[in-house]
Amino acid sequence: MSVTYQKGQKDNRPWGTWEVIETGPEFIVKKITVFPHQKLSLQLHHYRSEHWIITQGTGTVTLGEKTFKAPQNTAVFIPVEAVHRMSNETDETVVFIEVQAGKTLDEEDIVRLEDSYNRV
Repeated sequence: MSVTYQKGQKDNRPWGTWEVIETGPEFIVKKITVFPHQKLSLQLHHYRSEHWIITQGTGTVTLGEKTFKAPQNTAVFIPVEAVHRMSNETDETVVFIEVQAGKTLDEEDIVRLEDSYNRV
């Protein structure tokens, strides 16, 4: 098992911020904030699944071949190796809670397929 995040850890990204709320055996809970008109990279993970719950605003979720609006209280499950992205196409901040589940939980498990900030 590999978990490299610590409770309370925070990071600023070009698209917004994330903060680790809780960690445990094979799970991490993060609060992710996406600034207006920003988006995370189109990505996948080899070792973890993710559960998202939108807590503020309306995000645009890409999951596999589908793209859909995700307003507050929407839950999204992202299986291992599923291509996914959260975008904020609005003038309001989008916030969601992400629960990562798996035996390997670290930044090295992000496979970026497309990125607006040249991190591919």
